[in-house]
Amino acid sequence: MFYDKAKIYVKAGIGGNGVVAFRREKYVPEGGPNGGDGGDGGSVVLVGDKGLRTLVDFKYKPHVKAKKGEHGQGKGRHGKKAEDNILMVPLGTIVRDFDTNELIADVTEDGQRVVVAKGGRGGRGNARFVSAKNRVPMVAERGEPGEEVTLFLELKLLADVGLIGMPNAGKSTLISVISAAKPKIADYPFTTLKPNLGVVSIEVGNSFVVADIPGLIEGAHQGLGLGHEFLRHIERTRIFVHVLDMSPAEDKNIVEIFNTINKELVLYNPKLANKKQIIAANKMDVPGAEDNLEILKKELGEQYEIFSISAVAGMGLKPLLGRISQLIDEIEPEPLHTEDEIKVFTEPALERFIIDREDGIFVVRGKEIERHFAMTDFNNEEGVKRFQRILKVMGVESALIEEGINYGDFVRIGDLEFEFVE
Repeated sequence: MFYDKAKIYVKAGIGGNGVVAFRREKYVPEGGPNGGDGGDGGSVVLVGDKGLRTLVDFKYKPHVKAKKGEHGQGKGRHGKKAEDNILMVPLGTIVRDFDTNELIADVTEDGQRVVVAKGGRGGRGNARFVSAKNRVPMVAERGEPGEEVTLFLELKLLADVGLIGMPNAGKSTLISVISAAKPKIADYPFTTLKPNLGVVSIEVGNSFVVADIPGLIEGAHQGLGLGHEFLRHIERTRIFVHVLDMSPAEDKNIVEIFNTINKELVLYNPKLANKKQIIAANKMDVPGAEDNLEILKKELGEQYEIFSISAVAGMGLKPLLGRISQLIDEIEPEPLHTEDEIKVFTEPALERFIIDREDGIFVVRGKEIERHFAMTDFNNEEGVKRFQRILKVMGVESALIEEGINYGDFVRIGDLEFEFVE
């Protein structure tokens, strides 16, 4: 089964906890603090892999988590950083935030790395809190939680050439003849149920990738037929080869068929109208095909290059492939997205805090205050006092007073509720 879309939940690892520890050494009555820091949690990283062709792995693995960092130890020993969780994705994978639809990455190069969830920072041990006023700190930080996000992955195949056309136009036969691809071929509509990729070698060092897109029909952009499922895979191609079945049939208008397919492409994405397109007039070995060819040349010959071929008989393929190779050298690939559209991973500017009221309780929210909350050990008295000092320095206390809080009212930060006292 061909999977070109996937929804996955990723969660980076939490950082390891710092530790409270002191030197225990013979003849040293008062050893100093030497609690080590916790290790950073592992991140979740996507890496491009040219050997993959589908997102099927994520169907069976929709939840991905990285490991947490090791805790710090005494004698100044820091915890080990957790290894990143590496997820291999096929080239052409577009990564978006599922909830906001924000574009995170477009993976187009082998080995390209994208951090989609950063691991939490390890907590500091008590050796980090020594100061002139506090020579014997009894406080250490807990590890910072890792980032978590739900992602939508969408594969848009990387190919130089896209074969387009109606069902049974002969696209699958053509790609099977000019490359090593072996698509399923039969004499009924919608034989091709997934895109096929083939590498065409003209000569040593000169090759290109062709994508056979399942047959389009009128209304494909609205979900009719199979083409709507795979139209995304032609967006990256440099040129289109429009394969037309030239064999005669009653009520067959070859020009109308050509225009129907092009209309569907433009309705799906107007940018596709600007791509270079040549016509492969296929099945020219069938008696009566010459009449359709004359009509095609008369109506479209001045606007499009037309190549007479028979994929089954291997007729006329050399000129077609030669022209395709020439056009690929002339046309530079266009990126699907500009650099401005892609979110560049940077350390986020933390929102300090905001104050809301819910059912009479003052609720303090904000990335910075929530990070301090998560990294505080509330079982440690000195840790609690440090958190109270943080609230005061950040201005939370004065902001609560401005919001009209009275002594005895309750405040909630995270999952902790406490009484506001003088």
